[in-house]
Amino acid sequence: MALILNPRLSAICALLLLAVSTDAALPQPEAVSVPGSVLSSAASVLSSLASSVSFPSLTGTLTASAVVPSASTVTASISTVSAASASLSTFSTASASFSTVSTVSVSFSTASSVSASGSLSTLSSAASSAASASSAATTINTGPVTETTLITLPISSYPFSAFPVPSAPPVPGVFPSTSPSSPPPPGSPLVPDFGPAWAAAHAKARALVSTLTLEQKANVSTGVGWMGGRCVGNIPPAGAWPGLCLEDSPLGVRDTDFVTAFPAGINAAATFNRTLLRARGKAIGQEFKGKGAHVGLGPMMNMGRIAQGGRNWEGFGADPFLSGESAYETVLGWQAGGAQACAKHYVNNEQEHLRQEESSDVDDRTEHEIYVHPFMRAVQAGVASVMCSYNQVNTSWACENDRTLNQILKGEIGFQGYVMSDWGAHHSTLAAVAGLDMSMPGDISFGSGTSWWGANLTAFVENGTIAEARLNDMAERVVAGWYLLGQDENYPEVSFNAFFQNDPATNAHVDVQDDHFQVVRAIGAASAVLLKNTAGALPLRKPKSIAIIGNDSGPSSRGPNGYSDRGGDDGTLAMGWGSGTTNFPYLITPLEAIQARAREDRSSVSWFLGDWDLAGAAATALDQDVALVFANADSGEDYITVDGNEGDRKNLTLWGNADRLIAAVAAANPNTVVVVHAVGPAIVEAWIENPNVTAVLWAGLPGQESGNGLVDVLYGAVSPSGRLPYTIAKSAADYPAQLITGGNTDEIIRIAYTEGLNIDYRHFDAAGIAPRFEFGFGLSYTTFAYSDLAVWPVRQNDWTSAGLEAAWAAGKASPNVEGGSTALWLHRPAFEVSFTVKNTGKVKGGEIPQLYLHFPASAGEPPSVLRGFSDVLLNPGESRTVSLTLSRYDLSVWDTVAQGWRKPSGRFTFSVGASSRDFRLKGSIPV
Repeated sequence: MALILNPRLSAICALLLLAVSTDAALPQPEAVSVPGSVLSSAASVLSSLASSVSFPSLTGTLTASAVVPSASTVTASISTVSAASASLSTFSTASASFSTVSTVSVSFSTASSVSASGSLSTLSSAASSAASASSAATTINTGPVTETTLITLPISSYPFSAFPVPSAPPVPGVFPSTSPSSPPPPGSPLVPDFGPAWAAAHAKARALVSTLTLEQKANVSTGVGWMGGRCVGNIPPAGAWPGLCLEDSPLGVRDTDFVTAFPAGINAAATFNRTLLRARGKAIGQEFKGKGAHVGLGPMMNMGRIAQGGRNWEGFGADPFLSGESAYETVLGWQAGGAQACAKHYVNNEQEHLRQEESSDVDDRTEHEIYVHPFMRAVQAGVASVMCSYNQVNTSWACENDRTLNQILKGEIGFQGYVMSDWGAHHSTLAAVAGLDMSMPGDISFGSGTSWWGANLTAFVENGTIAEARLNDMAERVVAGWYLLGQDENYPEVSFNAFFQNDPATNAHVDVQDDHFQVVRAIGAASAVLLKNTAGALPLRKPKSIAIIGNDSGPSSRGPNGYSDRGGDDGTLAMGWGSGTTNFPYLITPLEAIQARAREDRSSVSWFLGDWDLAGAAATALDQDVALVFANADSGEDYITVDGNEGDRKNLTLWGNADRLIAAVAAANPNTVVVVHAVGPAIVEAWIENPNVTAVLWAGLPGQESGNGLVDVLYGAVSPSGRLPYTIAKSAADYPAQLITGGNTDEIIRIAYTEGLNIDYRHFDAAGIAPRFEFGFGLSYTTFAYSDLAVWPVRQNDWTSAGLEAAWAAGKASPNVEGGSTALWLHRPAFEVSFTVKNTGKVKGGEIPQLYLHFPASAGEPPSVLRGFSDVLLNPGESRTVSLTLSRYDLSVWDTVAQGWRKPSGRFTFSVGASSRDFRLKGSIPV
């Protein structure tokens, strides 16, 4: 009898199949790592089997073998007694200690002809609630017989080792013994080693969890319910542990006062500047900690698969490498600030329409290379938590998806923190066995008073449906995140009430802003993308007269926080709407900031804040030295609809009457400068080639210092260096994927990701479509030259991984093992590329050199993929050498058969330049 436990076959149900073969064992499914606790569950199954199946004339010993990570073997014996009625009466795992088994096998053979009949009417408690009995009766012929029983049990635990595995002596390429409070500097090629910090956190958590009752452990994983505490999510105290406060959002602390409204994620990514990304993350983390919130619900790193996506602005753009590097730096900064970060929404939550009624159908290679990659980088940064999303992934809910949660996130990537549900994305008690660790906000529907977990989770553990070892694992992961960030030592008390912000008893009005406005202003300026600049229109040189046109230039009639969660269309746009927002402490509008500068320059300023009175706008612009026209395009979360936009944008045009407004002003003034505040791409064909539109500045969502950062760029205090984190097309139809609408709550809509790897600029390149402005594009007030390209291998004197590196070089896939996708040998630098950048213009300015890899044709990759970038600030005439590194991971594709990262055969080339189409240098990789 061979017992094969394979959790890949089922995450939420238990099937039992008894089959007898007279010749050989049934084909066995692929053996995978499963926890030792499953072996104990197997014991009860075997006990049930013994009580219901009689084998006359059977003698012998049955053996169970467990292969553990150290490659040692643990053997357990099952004794059989009497020839008449063999009873599998004892099953013990002896005293051996192990945490993971690959295969558990129990076998016996007979030497003579026997008649065997079996009826499995009794199932173990691990299976009884999820399956019905199966039975079989067979006459066994003379000769040795192998009897096979295949049992699929609920997954009870996925234990994971630290990344990277600590080694002695130190391995080259590792930033040693990293703690969240002291990460490597921005842009460091060293891979952070959070292994010791995670190990220490888990040891403390394990000790604490061991003191808790079953009910307390269940409560550690179960929120108290919607509005059941002072934060948007609350975990109750358990024993000596004080519980957790979880609070939005990715751009600042939501639902409270005296906090900073930071630039959106899309602006942070548009800087292509790791130092600013890190600084923003750290400031956000400090503010969450200052308010007493343990977990900040960000960053968000969905990929912007569709240009209309309502929450694209919360994320980091439409390229996995840019999104991944932005997430990495943000998480390192956020957790250095003292609060736990939460990487969201995992995974394929790419539109707001139908987000709870759709299945994102994604092939395995695309999933790994595009959508999982940013989350992998967050894990490499030591992120404490991950939020699973509302949607289904390949017809299985994202919050109970064994493939994405257990196999990929906790298995391949080696994530050691906890997975929480998005608010209301929890669908069953058995989600626990599929990898969910925390239910948010805890109730099945908001305010229902019912929960999938809590008492139900306790009951499922008590009756054996879910192993207690898995419950321990869930609680340990949650508490380990708390210890990892040192939140057990002098952490501030929660000082606000997210639901009742004016309640004097629960709001202390703690000011956590510090000098973070400086970070906001710096990112606002660095993220502004100059798309057009003719006749030296910008920077402005003390114009005598200025006309400011458009609703987007001025304040909202209701004030900056007048619309709930910023869901309104009135005044300048500085963030989108939804749960990813915060309260503005103040908002410097463009009108206010330009007037302040005009006062210094003794310029006259006139304005017209309407979008629909074209004659009035044109009259205001007439005869002015410069006319500044402001336009916007907004979006947000699906629970708010603004001007017919139900979260996602209903089209890609600018809002209001912007196209006609720009045309009218340009007809009246030959020096018309357009400033756009937008959540993402917008079609600008109606006016972009108008010769009277002399300059276009794409300002995004710059946060509370909006006007000041804009003035820094408009007047030349800062030369623009922002780059587009997405493609601006000439037509909405040019994008590879479109918004799916329709459907209803009674059916699941299937959304096929048929574009595969070709999202955004990759699609435009592959299809030969000319965009209006390509990914990575951005002009400057100065010019730059590139030269002196060189590339060479990086030698690492690390014999421990020499075999793996040689196998990779020979085209073998990386091992499909726990933490295999984040293995050090795969991610440390393998090649270095250097080149010189020179400022050939007359003003100081920053350049964003970008490296695009061109895979060999055998790889089936897009024509160009971003694999490196830097930022260089140079004085006129100054030169600097820039170095970028490429890892083996950077040169790999996901092999869906071998389930590992593989180097394709053929010649690798690359280009270095100023955008995804502006290449200045070309070279090849000697691999």
